[in-house]
Amino acid sequence: MRQNPERRAALLDAAIEVLAREGSRGLTLRAVDKEAGVPTGTASNYFAHRGQLLSQILRRTRERLAPDPAETAGPLDTVELLRRLLGRLRREPSIQTAVLELRLEATRRPELQEELSAFLAAELEPNIAGHLEAGLPGDRQGVELLYFAMQGLIVDDLTVPALLDAHPVEPLLGVLVERLLPARPAD
Repeated sequence: MRQNPERRAALLDAAIEVLAREGSRGLTLRAVDKEAGVPTGTASNYFAHRGQLLSQILRRTRERLAPDPAETAGPLDTVELLRRLLGRLRREPSIQTAVLELRLEATRRPELQEELSAFLAAELEPNIAGHLEAGLPGDRQGVELLYFAMQGLIVDDLTVPALLDAHPVEPLLGVLVERLLPARPAD
């Protein structure tokens, strides 16, 4: 397996675009090569098989969606953090579309479902802990509920945005936080 990190990242970015545009059935190593503009066979030098490619796509989506550290410096406001997350997703819709395709593929591939479940669970835990340690409002259960509610909102925002025309997202974020994460009582 090749180890050029820049080339691997470029191939994974190309794979995200192919997966988002063509769906899981259109994701082949050859299609990734074509999207990346590299010679045929290049992707197969980096990914032993399609399952490995799918696994690494998930990790790459998280790298690309990670907030700039400057975004999380200073006092934190949950509604503002959610706005920024939604903004990152809206700027790069192919990333979330690719993640949805991975989720759908996981319904047909038990090994991917197991890996995806473990990955998302491992990602959720530090998010909950970070929220609570930062002293943001709410308790563990409220943060969990907010995570799952946001997952649904993100899917609707990406796939059926007209559904949200009658329910503008900005005010919804505030209501979600207000209802799910009440202020903690003073000690």
